[in-house]
Amino acid sequence: MTAAVRLNFRDKPGFLGFMAQMWRPKPGGAALGPLPEIVAEWRGRRGTRAEQADFLQLSGMPADSELSILYPHTASFPLLMALLSHPAFPLPIWRVLQVRNRLALHEAIAPDAVLDFTVRSGERRVLKKGIEIDLQVTARRDGRAVFEATNSFYARGRFGPAGAEAPASPVLGGPALAEWRMPEHGRLGYSRLSGDFNPLHLSDAYARRQGYARAFAHPQRAIGQCLGHLGGALAQAPLCLETWIKGQVFYGARVALRAEPEARGGTFALHVDGDERPAIVGRYVHPNSSKESSA
Repeated sequence: MTAAVRLNFRDKPGFLGFMAQMWRPKPGGAALGPLPEIVAEWRGRRGTRAEQADFLQLSGMPADSELSILYPHTASFPLLMALLSHPAFPLPIWRVLQVRNRLALHEAIAPDAVLDFTVRSGERRVLKKGIEIDLQVTARRDGRAVFEATNSFYARGRFGPAGAEAPASPVLGGPALAEWRMPEHGRLGYSRLSGDFNPLHLSDAYARRQGYARAFAHPQRAIGQCLGHLGGALAQAPLCLETWIKGQVFYGARVALRAEPEARGGTFALHVDGDERPAIVGRYVHPNSSKESSA
């Protein structure tokens, strides 16, 4: 059995480190076999007031005495980038797309909290037209798990007989709850927060060369814009949030948010430039038991 690959960081993983790793060749057929065990850790992570202010301003979320469920999700993303770009990961990072997130905030996190993050490789599922790979995130404070996440990434191709189907997202109708334009500013700022400097999120010219209308927002930022417009219903822990990333939310695009209440939570969908197909779909629940709050 192959030994686990362990990555330990004393500070935020940097873009130059990702770049140095991501161009190294992958072994032939690496993605056809079991997913290797890769674990990345970042202990003693404390956010600054300036960083938290940037997060709130760029995501469009209101300030609160507790950190949003999206804050540890965004703060942990540099670790995901380090794992995705590592030579042991079986696919090139540019082949994988973030398609779904399942987040669980078990208890309130104060802005000055010191968190220990762990990211590890999770399940591998072969679909009809590709493969899904999960990366598991845990944030601990004083040894207690206060936040957990399962981040699912997809790569198109053939990886063997299909044995799974991607979970379907909720379907929403009805009128829009809110409409606005996706902000043009903050492209580089959110890249600094998330560690994701993909030029598709930065340059309109580059995005057009890749076949897109223009550059588009990081999914976490677009989801944050939705949560900001949903208001206080998402301010309390414990909280579970599942999101499906179905399309691009272009900078400057006209967006419309639909929402429907459910038991102890609700669902929402973000539509771009009048498209009836949503770009982002989400479901949030305030669980009553620890069992329900598992990611």
